[in-house]
Amino acid sequence: MLTASALLLLAALAGYALLCAASPFGTCRKCQGLGGKVVLDRKGRPKRSKPCRRCKGHGKRLRVGRRLHNHGRVIHRAGTRPTPLKR
Repeated sequence: MLTASALLLLAALAGYALLCAASPFGTCRKCQGLGGKVVLDRKGRPKRSKPCRRCKGHGKRLRVGRRLHNHGRVIHRAGTRPTPLKR
């Protein structure tokens, strides 16, 4: 019972890791990928207002898994970089 749930959790994590590797960007949850809120002008035509603050108007965001991967890579690179020789 415990091993089946552990394997299921491991499979879900592996699937999410593959998703983050294949597609590191997802749509912004605040503006639904539009880059800003769509408002109507006085004639009823859609126009764009200010850009979304969360995605800065791009409509895409970096996934949490990819953000963790990038942060871990920075920490690893900083820890394995050779120190310069002092003269």
